[in-house]
Amino acid sequence: MKINVLTLYPEMFPGFLGYSLAGKALAEGKCELNVVNIRDFATDKYKSVDDTPFGGGAGMVMKPSVLDAAIKAVYKKGDIYYLSPRGMVFTQKTAHTFAKEEEMTFLCGRFEGIDERIIEKWNIKEISIGDFVLSGGEPALLTMLDAVIRLLPNVMGNTSSEIEESFENGLLEYPHYTKPQNFEGMKVPDILLSGHHQKINEWRLEQSKKITQERRPDLWTKYLNQNKN
Repeated sequence: MKINVLTLYPEMFPGFLGYSLAGKALAEGKCELNVVNIRDFATDKYKSVDDTPFGGGAGMVMKPSVLDAAIKAVYKKGDIYYLSPRGMVFTQKTAHTFAKEEEMTFLCGRFEGIDERIIEKWNIKEISIGDFVLSGGEPALLTMLDAVIRLLPNVMGNTSSEIEESFENGLLEYPHYTKPQNFEGMKVPDILLSGHHQKINEWRLEQSKKITQERRPDLWTKYLNQNKN
């Protein structure tokens, strides 16, 4: 998988992606991260990448000419995504979809955003990690890529671990316990010590349902609707 990243802060990549599963995938060549500095495509002596917005208002807008040149330099195929709070919300399902792609391009905005004409020209899709505003798209993209890269083939050693994680079956994950069996008077549930794998799996499923219902009623309602039959 090849991932093109257009950013004003290339030094932010790979960042924490250089560690753990994502770092291993990058090191082994299972994923290629092509990071491009948008400012390299500015044409004036000041390397300007932004200008004042038409119609007035606070902040600056990233210039279409610079962004267009940057995209032309790296884009070969696949979808282009712009990290934006007005975009569709990234989910675990989105991560699985992205992990099947051969090549993707991500545009990280700064300031007040990018010129709308670039979105229209390149048919750019907008995507978000939630209903809040960051200072730029880079932190959001790093989070997304961490979720995607770990799903690439042969990146995770234990595939059953992937299946049992939060959101994979529409539920939040069940509680985990390890040694010691008794920690400050708090004991591990007896069922986990029984060795009865079917009953353990049933207990874990019930715990997942309970936690989802209590902590994420929105997910619980969605789960019920999808499992009516």
